[in-house]
Amino acid sequence: MRFCQPRLGVGGARLAIALFSGLAMLGMAAAEGRPIRLVAFGDSLTAGYQLPDADGFAPKLQKALRAQGYDVTVVNGGVSGDTTTGGLARLDWTLGQGTDAVILELGANDMLRGIDPAVPEKNLAAMIDALKARHIRLLLAGMRATPSLGPDYAKRFDAIYPALAKSRDVALYPFFLQGIIGDAGQHLPDGLHPNAKGVDTIVANILPSVDALLKGLDGKS
Repeated sequence: MRFCQPRLGVGGARLAIALFSGLAMLGMAAAEGRPIRLVAFGDSLTAGYQLPDADGFAPKLQKALRAQGYDVTVVNGGVSGDTTTGGLARLDWTLGQGTDAVILELGANDMLRGIDPAVPEKNLAAMIDALKARHIRLLLAGMRATPSLGPDYAKRFDAIYPALAKSRDVALYPFFLQGIIGDAGQHLPDGLHPNAKGVDTIVANILPSVDALLKGLDGKS
């Protein structure tokens, strides 16, 4: 017995392609009828260092996104003290299955330890490539070197993030701590980590970039 394939014709083929493309743009979360899974993958800045759980970056970002109508779960994938080397080593098991998007915020601890900028650049590139291979949307969150490390180091380190965003064609949020640096009222006493007010500022500033990252994943246009 011979099975015959129906002929769609030019018009039918175009319609099939359009329908397939439309479903693909909705994203896996919408297709599976589940919340978007967004992982905030980083160090103490995303982990919520010394803050109550509700005041950390992930819970506050989730609250802000849900207020905008997103059916989203923001997973706290931050580990205090983590470097890009540590992040690369734990990337796969932290993400698990079903991750739709990632905010990649790492490099600050490499910088504070004075590690050669070539190391975080290589590690971040490897993480970006791994995420793209899994078709996971990505927002790269930039960091800047402290002036105490000198202008030469700062120039090399600060250039990592825009260079990777360009070469890997990923979205960039230029500076994760934008809006709080130099404001003691938005930092913990250590002068490095954000307090609850500082987290509010970070979330408010990064929200438009995260909104752009998630568009279409749950059917939003």
